[in-house]
Amino acid sequence: MTLISSHLFPFSAVNRRSPATSTTTTTTTDLFSCNKPTTTNNTVKFLYSPSLHRCIRLDERFVTRFIVPANAQDLIYNAGATVGVLGGAYALVSAFDDLTRKNILNQDSNSPDARYFAAFVPLVNFLRLLVNGFSLVSDQGLIKSVTRQGDPKELLRGPLYYVGILILCAVVFWRNSPIGVVSLAMMCGGDGVADIIGRRYGSMKIPYNQSKSWAGSIAMLIFGFLVSIGMLYYYSFLGHVQFDWGDIVPKVAFIAFVATVVESLPITEVVDDNISVPLVTMAMAFFTLSNNF
Repeated sequence: MTLISSHLFPFSAVNRRSPATSTTTTTTTDLFSCNKPTTTNNTVKFLYSPSLHRCIRLDERFVTRFIVPANAQDLIYNAGATVGVLGGAYALVSAFDDLTRKNILNQDSNSPDARYFAAFVPLVNFLRLLVNGFSLVSDQGLIKSVTRQGDPKELLRGPLYYVGILILCAVVFWRNSPIGVVSLAMMCGGDGVADIIGRRYGSMKIPYNQSKSWAGSIAMLIFGFLVSIGMLYYYSFLGHVQFDWGDIVPKVAFIAFVATVVESLPITEVVDDNISVPLVTMAMAFFTLSNNF
């Protein structure tokens, strides 16, 4: 006789055996004894009592009411990770501010060396991608979170190009030029969102490239433009750059359109999107925005 048969105990279906011959005969009186152990089979043993029975029935009501679905667990996990990252970043910035107040560290972002200091973090990630991509070390957390197929060699393509562009924009353009700002916005905000939306809603494919979708391209155009304008406004608000907004908004829209067209072309096997999109954006921004700063 198997007492643990409720769905509350999923392990009861594992290693279930036919009733084994036992030297102890289980009677109704034994079943409802509060102190005697009851042997259900050769694998599972537990103490059974009327109070335990009532507890199990109560727990069933709680479980059916408060069990967390798998997708909600993922949401909670991601929300917790986000809070943890924000908390860590806030603590790090606070530590740097404290060192600056004590004249231990100089955080003058107008210093010529500031851009190299800012590029240090992506440089560290660049080196991490290299050593893991060549399998010199094996960081499974990095590989699973960054690659699509779990192949370490994937780290040497798109992710490495991505970080390389970050370093290039930080060192060459810094915050004084809209060229680097728009290039990063189109690569991170535009192309990044296009991949997410395209995977989710990309049933309608572009005729000349069946690996790209209308939904992804439209998302890239919209979000690339919005993120570009948002970042330019942010830097303008801080006083790093000044623009004639009536002139720059249509130019950024045109840049976003050209970058979207390039991203949709069937050239991924020749050149990765993380190279083609920011480089084309840089070129277009150089020719269209040069007189705006």
